[in-house]
Amino acid sequence: MAFARRKTKTKGPKAYNKERTVKKRIMIIDDDRDFLGELNEVLALTGYDVIPVNDSEKAVDLIKKDRPDLIMLDIKMPKKSGFDVASELKYFSGILDVPIIAMSAFYKEDFNYLLSVCGIRRCLKKPFNPLDAIMEIEKSLGPNAGNTV
Repeated sequence: MAFARRKTKTKGPKAYNKERTVKKRIMIIDDDRDFLGELNEVLALTGYDVIPVNDSEKAVDLIKKDRPDLIMLDIKMPKKSGFDVASELKYFSGILDVPIIAMSAFYKEDFNYLLSVCGIRRCLKKPFNPLDAIMEIEKSLGPNAGNTV
């Protein structure tokens, strides 16, 4: 996977190009600790800064605090569903543009309307290939998804 970088030129007698990268922050919210750990590892190895969260009740506060670039959200969780978490996020202006990718082993076509109402852009059906997750992340973050400034 190639990462794009933006070059910054400085003015002066010795102009030079300075490159720097900033990792995109991905928050994964899932009550399954094993799945959370595996996806965390894959995304970290891919170059993302990963924030794993296994408690859906704490998720909204952590999202407001950490301001991730993208959220991967399990739909079926015991305390608060992914639909509930996504719906709450709609009330915070600084978070409205954060893409959300749902994850569910119980995905049904009937979910599509509810997903869109909650502001969820994409859904991955568990179990999924880690490469599919990376592709969906890059699609959701846009053409500069590759950890660039």
